[in-house]
Amino acid sequence: MISVDLSLFIQIINFLFLIWALNVIVYRPIRQVLIERKGRIEGYREIIGDINDKIKEMEEEFIYKTNEAKAKGLKEKEALKDAGYLEEKSILEEVNRKNQAEMESARTQISEDIESARKRLQKEVEIFSASIVKKILGRSV
Repeated sequence: MISVDLSLFIQIINFLFLIWALNVIVYRPIRQVLIERKGRIEGYREIIGDINDKIKEMEEEFIYKTNEAKAKGLKEKEALKDAGYLEEKSILEEVNRKNQAEMESARTQISEDIESARKRLQKEVEIFSASIVKKILGRSV
């Protein structure tokens, strides 16, 4: 049986002293370390959140600038294409004009050659026909 005497009170006082000593020596420093750790972790989470926000902003800015550069490149490409088409058109027009002039010159030359050949042949035909008539009739006409 439990007897209530002085040793019980001493044990209770020892127990309370031990709890107080453990609390002061062990539990408070551990709790303090846990509180500090929790604070640091929260601080790191805030920093990580800020960094993630900055990364998202930078990524969006990168995408925006990339799209802007693509659009600018396409505009420049189209402008260069248009300039190339205009240059091609002017070159082709110049070549066509030169070809038309050369063809007209060649046609004129051919017409002159044909006309001169026709006149020459006409003279030769007259000579040959006069010669044939002379041979057939036996006299000159």
